[in-house]
Amino acid sequence: MSYEPAWLALREGADAAARASDLLDPLRDALPPGEPLVIWDLGCGTGSLGRWLSGRLRGPQHWILHDHDPRLLDRARDNVYVTADGLPATIETRKGDIASLRASDLVGASLVTASALLDVLTAAEVEAIAAAAACPALLTLSVVGRVRLSPPNPLDAEIAAAFDAHQRRGGLLGPDAVTAATAAFGRRGAQVRTRPSPWRLGPAQAALTAEWLRGWVAAATEHRPGLGRAAEGYLRRRLAECAAGGLTVEIHHVDLLALPGGSV
Repeated sequence: MSYEPAWLALREGADAAARASDLLDPLRDALPPGEPLVIWDLGCGTGSLGRWLSGRLRGPQHWILHDHDPRLLDRARDNVYVTADGLPATIETRKGDIASLRASDLVGASLVTASALLDVLTAAEVEAIAAAAACPALLTLSVVGRVRLSPPNPLDAEIAAAFDAHQRRGGLLGPDAVTAATAAFGRRGAQVRTRPSPWRLGPAQAALTAEWLRGWVAAATEHRPGLGRAAEGYLRRRLAECAAGGLTVEIHHVDLLALPGGSV
């Protein structure tokens, strides 16, 4: 699955505000002290996770930005990451699919990261990540199938259920991804910690809310075409509420930190 750069730019601020910062201390404790860090960012998009995380970790850093979309890698290549020590990090990009990831690819990795990735993977792809990563893994912003809109609307639950079913199409994990990843890393002896990382969108995030609504309803109706006109009217009303500053949305995600047994 590929995303448009405009969508990734629109959501970057909400992603940064949502990420579970309390996972950073145990992550820092698990990283090799005094050694340069080699950080793999899987499904890197335009590199927004690195823009957030690089300045929260100390020491020299080399980032390997991995994605299957060459358009996004072209943008990611232009990033400038600065560490918590004020040092410039180095960056390289690699094109590839998660399904083809092997432990040999990650030899020498200090950390594996990803953002908004797990829920668009299959169980086999999550297993591939867990099997390949012999180092800590910080996997952020996975949807878990809980959305709350205020004021409520009678169609909220029906749209949400259809969206979740769409997320699970073709064997994708969708809202089951965190559970699957927790089990996959746990089977390999890792200690797994999870924390909530919800988007909380109000009038200040109206542009993001409106774009999210369009995508949310479109996915729901793609899965359940019978929603048809009801969904069209629902979207029209919700967009009007959003434009008037009268809509708030809470979209639940979970961040996951997996630490190898020896790092606990």
